[in-house]
Amino acid sequence: MQNSRRNFIRLSSGILTGMPFLHAVNPVFAGEAMGKHFELSAHDESRWASDEDFWGWIKEAYTVSPNIINLNNGGVAPQPKPVQDAHIRYYQYCNEAPSYYMWQILDQGREPLREKLAGVCGCDKEEIAINRNATEGLNTVIFGLNLKAGDEVVLSKQDYPNMINAWKQREKRDGIKLVWIDIPVPLENEDELASFYTKAFTEKTKVVMITHLINWCGQIMPVRKIADVARPKGIEVLVDGAHTLAHFEFTIPDLGCDYFASSLHKWMSAPFGSGLLYIKKEKIKNVWALLSNNEPDGPDIRKFESLGTRSFASEMAIGAAVDFHEMIGGKRKEARLRFLKDYWVDQVKDLSGVKFNQPKSKHLSCAIASLVIEGKKPEEVTSELFTKFKIHTTAINWENIHGARVTPNVYTSLKDLDRLVKAVKSISGH
Repeated sequence: MQNSRRNFIRLSSGILTGMPFLHAVNPVFAGEAMGKHFELSAHDESRWASDEDFWGWIKEAYTVSPNIINLNNGGVAPQPKPVQDAHIRYYQYCNEAPSYYMWQILDQGREPLREKLAGVCGCDKEEIAINRNATEGLNTVIFGLNLKAGDEVVLSKQDYPNMINAWKQREKRDGIKLVWIDIPVPLENEDELASFYTKAFTEKTKVVMITHLINWCGQIMPVRKIADVARPKGIEVLVDGAHTLAHFEFTIPDLGCDYFASSLHKWMSAPFGSGLLYIKKEKIKNVWALLSNNEPDGPDIRKFESLGTRSFASEMAIGAAVDFHEMIGGKRKEARLRFLKDYWVDQVKDLSGVKFNQPKSKHLSCAIASLVIEGKKPEEVTSELFTKFKIHTTAINWENIHGARVTPNVYTSLKDLDRLVKAVKSISGH
């Protein structure tokens, strides 16, 4: 504790302004965090991913169970303790006088938070709406676009069910035409991946929907290559970024898309049920608000935040999660996540009967791996991992993708993955 106080005193003069949300709820931790940030920044980039002292300190910030190894962070990630503390503090604060503290005090924090999120996304704050998850954001666009009977939408059978069902509803209600592509993942060639979409474009195509990272297996899609073909044809680009924001480094404008949505309770480790929607500024007026306000066809991004009473505590705690993410650093986090995936995969990939569904190319995959053990169904593999080794993963059976999805996070230790390697060898008969 004394060291933490010394770090805080040493760093508080001006430096902590870079972590305003985290500093507001836990100044001691914020000071120590900034110290660790600068300590790691002094290292050569090649050491970022394997500095076990730093990542051990990160692990201490989480309250994950010591009894099971959670390797299903792709579904939803735990929040570090400082984010939990922020959430609890704001929740208790609201309960002192809800209508006053929620709408007159905490609500004032939305604009600074919007600006903070825009900084992570690399876009204008007037292009970011704060909502509850990627499904809500993507549904807002899917049901808000002006489409008519006969208009074509290109999408993939490997997309997420909630998005597929939303498009099917528009097809049933409005008579639009859904043009399906089937991606034989994993693929290592970006041009080949992009061609599945671009070859499906016709003069009637109005929208292409791209899942930035296919959650079933970890395949990263070349969004920009597809967008560069779509844009000159007047085709709008909608991106499902549920699994990519704060997972690996990119900015939304770099993708060349018109619309993007993400769930912040995944790789940002923000409170459960928090997300964001990006709409390119000039496109906002063309999208009807899903939950209407007084100007549902207006140009203000805030029209997409008419949710009624929401969890202000959860929303404001997003800021602490963003600070925690930025303290680690996006590039360092990406390097660590890919290092963790490669660490365990490299130890079992050459075993007979063991295969994987994710690409081998580093730029086409990151933390997520999809394990296949010949002779066993995915659910049999995940069941054995848990019952015999207390390792929690998830079974995937979707279209052409079948495997046990394994997803570590920044708090995952090498010892955890050594246990996974031992388990895979045992289950596969080695």
